[in-house]
Amino acid sequence: MEIYLVRHTETVCEKGICYGQADVEIQDDYLLLFESIKTEIPSDAIVYSSPLKRCTVLANHISKGNYKTDSRLMEMNFGDWELKKWNDIPLEMLNPWMKDFVNVSVPNGESFVQLYERVNAFFDEIKKAKHSKPIVIITHAGVIRSVLCKNSNLSLKDAFQNKVDFGEVKKINF
Repeated sequence: MEIYLVRHTETVCEKGICYGQADVEIQDDYLLLFESIKTEIPSDAIVYSSPLKRCTVLANHISKGNYKTDSRLMEMNFGDWELKKWNDIPLEMLNPWMKDFVNVSVPNGESFVQLYERVNAFFDEIKKAKHSKPIVIITHAGVIRSVLCKNSNLSLKDAFQNKVDFGEVKKINF
């Protein structure tokens, strides 16, 4: 099954802000990039999207409104850290997570393994559906990294070896 993983375009958040499931806007200059993304994906694809607007704006554009959202495609839940500056998060809270982001949950949020499990549940359903068309998934860097770990048998602790730029398209066979 051909799957195209597409990361949303750049957000309005300034560098150094922690955001995951916060529903932030994308930068205004996205149309040219959206058109470029369209050239990298099949026009007859089935489109799924994270329900966060930084993804649905792109999903709507490339599919002309014909897409489905699924909350399992949302970025990692950063709980109490959402929309805070990384530098303002107390080190006694940040350091344990930085040492083991795979297993340690953010306060009132989730760990990377929890994100990985919900994303895998989504992909298990996709596999069972046996779609005859390619699939495009508009989502976030954390979700894409978890899928790439699964697809390549890469350890979750090494997920950041998978670089995923804003607006990047990654094609995989699942």
